[in-house]
Amino acid sequence: MTQQVKRAFKYRFYPTEEQASQLLRTFGCVRLVYNKALEERTRAWYGEQRRISYAESSAALTEWKKAEKLAFLAEVSSVPLQQALRHLQTAFGNFFAKRAKYPRYKSRKKSRASAEYTRSAFKWHGRQLTLAKMTEPLDIRWWRPLPEGAVPTTVTVSRDAAGRWFVSLLCDDRIAPAPATTNAVGIDAGITSLVTLSTGEKIANPKHERRDRARLAKAQRELSRKAKGSANREKARRKAAKVHARIADRRRDFLHKLTTRLVRENQTVVIEDLTVRNLLKNGKLARAVSDASWTELRSILEYKCAWYGRELVVIDRWFPSSKLCGNCGTVREKLPLNVREWTCDCGTVHDRDVNAARNILAAGLAASACGDGVRPQRESSRTGRSSAKQEPQRATAGIPRL
Repeated sequence: MTQQVKRAFKYRFYPTEEQASQLLRTFGCVRLVYNKALEERTRAWYGEQRRISYAESSAALTEWKKAEKLAFLAEVSSVPLQQALRHLQTAFGNFFAKRAKYPRYKSRKKSRASAEYTRSAFKWHGRQLTLAKMTEPLDIRWWRPLPEGAVPTTVTVSRDAAGRWFVSLLCDDRIAPAPATTNAVGIDAGITSLVTLSTGEKIANPKHERRDRARLAKAQRELSRKAKGSANREKARRKAAKVHARIADRRRDFLHKLTTRLVRENQTVVIEDLTVRNLLKNGKLARAVSDASWTELRSILEYKCAWYGRELVVIDRWFPSSKLCGNCGTVREKLPLNVREWTCDCGTVHDRDVNAARNILAAGLAASACGDGVRPQRESSRTGRSSAKQEPQRATAGIPRL
């Protein structure tokens, strides 16, 4: 049975000078409105212990446009400005619900330059998209078709650090579930091997950042030599950003191909709940962990499993998958990272990663059967012992991210 989902289709486009100028002004106005509204909300909260609603922020925006110093806000479409206020409202909602930290100001240099247009702020005629305040449609490179009869409900225009322009079209799409299968797979994420499967297969880490490290280092050296604020520094910055963009594009392409294969071949996919943020605190491993991009791998698996009718099981991060003997169930006290193969007291010789993947699969299938996950008992660090199993904990299922 097919399901209807909201799906974004992202394309690159090449604006004219007039369109680029208009979009850059819009980006600046969106950032200004967001920061100004955040400033007002912060002042009201810390000064008066009062919350400002979206309606009050929207009314304030109308007054800002009437001010002589902010009259330029009326030169761009009002819809992206209203959307910026809605995004800020969502950010505060997440903060008060303790799902996120306090909203931060948007930086001109570090924040993503983007503007969101709803249906009233653009014209759509087949494959032609014309934004508000523009007379000509965008020159979009349609590298893949939209769903038949799809009409975008929201359009997001953005420009990355490398100067490339993108437009993302949010459309309704119907996705058919993948053919049912009885296969299940456990996945152990690593650095040398990006993932090791419970079948024994190891998928090598492409190490995209390392392959372009020399080119990136050269671009960054050239950037450091340029005078701040000069045109040559901007050229050098964009050159370094293009190397970063190339690395990110290749990494994302590889992860999409890998996750698509895993979802198509298996009905149940089991992974670990890794705390990548803590792993990045290790100075020796941070660069390799970042290049592996485990967080993006999990995010893609989550929405693809949800779309195609697969089950994603996430086991507890403290489950001793590497130190647990899959044959006799003994948990080894210590297993340093440099030990890639070890022998249990029962005589079984284990490949560290393959054994971990098989243990992850077994724990995931048990969690799927009873609706609970597995979490080991963490003993006091003073004992020097490794973790043992603890009471079951609810496993988390995949949630689509659009």
